[in-house]
Amino acid sequence: MATQQVISPSRAPSGGVIHVKTRHVSHFVVIGNHLAQHDDLSLVAIGLATHIQSLPPGAKAGIKCLVERFPESEARIAGALRELERHGYLHRTRERLPDGRVVTRTTSYNHPRTVADTAPDTAPTAADEREERVSPEPVRVPGPAHLTPHPAMPEAGAVPAAAEVAVAAPAPVPAPPPAPAPAPPRVPVPGPVSVKVPAPRPETPAPELDRAASVLLLDLARRAPEWELSEGDVRALTPAVAAWIERKAAPAAIRRALTTDLPVPLRYPVKFLEHRLTTRIPPPPTGRSPLHDPLQNCDGCDRAFRAPEPGECAECRGEFAAGA
Repeated sequence: MATQQVISPSRAPSGGVIHVKTRHVSHFVVIGNHLAQHDDLSLVAIGLATHIQSLPPGAKAGIKCLVERFPESEARIAGALRELERHGYLHRTRERLPDGRVVTRTTSYNHPRTVADTAPDTAPTAADEREERVSPEPVRVPGPAHLTPHPAMPEAGAVPAAAEVAVAAPAPVPAPPPAPAPAPPRVPVPGPVSVKVPAPRPETPAPELDRAASVLLLDLARRAPEWELSEGDVRALTPAVAAWIERKAAPAAIRRALTTDLPVPLRYPVKFLEHRLTTRIPPPPTGRSPLHDPLQNCDGCDRAFRAPEPGECAECRGEFAAGA
């Protein structure tokens, strides 16, 4: 009687990595375990080397480009690049182009190089170019030792020991074009100097002119909220308004000159009023000036004002209210 054999299924792994592999046919890069499982490289350096090896030739791999591509900081990426240089996976050289610009050439190795291997054979260094320019003539070197015949066994046509083999020197490398001369510094051309015209002031200051000017300025705030002036603003603008009143400008005309054709938005009301009062002041009237009139006591408020005849002042007559 044959013994029945029972084949038990293999036990599933209780832990560890389970690989699910799919064969790549395009868009992949081969990374050796010497890099992926390197004992001394940091995880940032291993990932950075993998990314650089996957880039196409000629792609930019500078620190600024890598900082824009990955969330790591500039210091961490710079440290990872130095790790790859120390272990032979990366080599960076600075080269000067014919136009004078200095660029950094990055060479990535999929297998670590030694310290003596710095740049690829296809990229000549600046020292090689200097040697080619210094040695334009053919160079003669001694012939190989295995071609020298033994003195006891002469042979016909043997190459003597002193034979020299001519080696053609490489073609001279043309010198880079001279850098363009720096442009002369631009000398700033001074523009027109703006001279600020002082605000007008009355020729003969009088208290009644100042009071009338203050009333007009305070009345502006009642008409529009943007003309809300402080006590200091009213005190600063009063002499200019008094100069307008001295030149026989009616309150309505002053108010119209100050509040029409406003800029939008009105950001600096006080400066705007000062500019209008300075640039639009009317010319002095011809003939008799009201400043030459004698002082009269107002019949209504008993305040002094200049007028040719006794009566009421401008405020009591309602001149400002009528001009409103």
